Amino acid sequence: MTKKFPSKTNLPWWKKGVIYQIYPRSFNDTSGNGIGDLKGISKKISYLSSLGVDAIWLSPIFTSPMKDMGYDVSNYTDIDPLFGNILDFEKLIEKAKENKIKVIIDQVLSHSSDIHPFFKTSKSNKNNSKSDWYVWADPKPDGSPPNNWLSVFGGSAWEWDTSREQYYLHNFLKSQPDFNFHNEDVQKWLLSTVKFWLEKGVDGFRLDTANYYFHDKKLRNNPAIKSRASGKNPYYYQNLKYSINQKDNFAFLKKLRKLTDEYKETTMIGEISNVELQAKYTADNDKLHMAYSFDLLRDEFSPKHIRNTVSKFFKETKDGWPTWSFSNHDVVRHLSRWNKTKKDRQKFAKLTCALLMSLKGTPCIYQGEELGQ
Repeated sequence: MTKKFPSKTNLPWWKKGVIYQIYPRSFNDTSGNGIGDLKGISKKISYLSSLGVDAIWLSPIFTSPMKDMGYDVSNYTDIDPLFGNILDFEKLIEKAKENKIKVIIDQVLSHSSDIHPFFKTSKSNKNNSKSDWYVWADPKPDGSPPNNWLSVFGGSAWEWDTSREQYYLHNFLKSQPDFNFHNEDVQKWLLSTVKFWLEKGVDGFRLDTANYYFHDKKLRNNPAIKSRASGKNPYYYQNLKYSINQKDNFAFLKKLRKLTDEYKETTMIGEISNVELQAKYTADNDKLHMAYSFDLLRDEFSPKHIRNTVSKFFKETKDGWPTWSFSNHDVVRHLSRWNKTKKDRQKFAKLTCALLMSLKGTPCIYQGEELGQ
């Protein structure tokens, strides 16, 4: 008996399309300052259309001090002058739609920059309109941090603030304080910033660190992982039971999904670290549309690894959907990672491109991969 698959014509665009990731600062510079910009992307839309891509994903373009290359946002409803302005963005949206290309933008909701006006107000004292918009906690009696949570980038996830005389939580850089999602006003405000861009005509969002929104209110210590692979980053020595992946995350994503569903043919891609979590975050068609997988961004390259990665995702979930990438802005390109001898580089590029396009899920190629170099 032949197994029947759903007709491709009946699938939403994000299940049958190809996404092209653009890192704006290195894509196309029109001003001559050595930094790519929105006008540069607009000028390449016809080229991108000729490639046959269905959507472009723009890495962070919001106003930022750029301590983490735009993943530290200081204004959620404006464009950083490095890349242009709102008018440039609107023209980009218009040009993309003329060429039937959808536009997805990065959304960094879990934390802001420490120069965001809200954080400046929040840290000024314990009694102000934004005092509980970030995660603050008193020190232990000996002055040490509230618990053992670690930052992804090293050291404690807590930073002492002398003006407020409390610690604030930062899962990443100390210049990236975490929002307090247990505060409903924070959620409402963040949703309003998402709506702002939907009204501008964006077709979806790639949600950075989508499983970091909520933390354990009791601030309990993360337990150690009993058996672990060796690694250089102590962060992964902990079972992140209390610092991330809280149940409340799902409730917020449902609110976000409800909002995006008010706009035709939108999609949400969440950055989620492992297959089991990816399945949970994409299950039931009421949270994320897709999960962005890290598993094929690593050094390992073998038929077994690729087969197991894809099979495991669909074994874990019946209705979830993955986004596969071999390269992005965080890692060395796959042609260098997987073909260290540089032998038959062009052939290898064609092979891996065909492989990416063949995997069940939505392929996402990183800018320049189409050159095969």
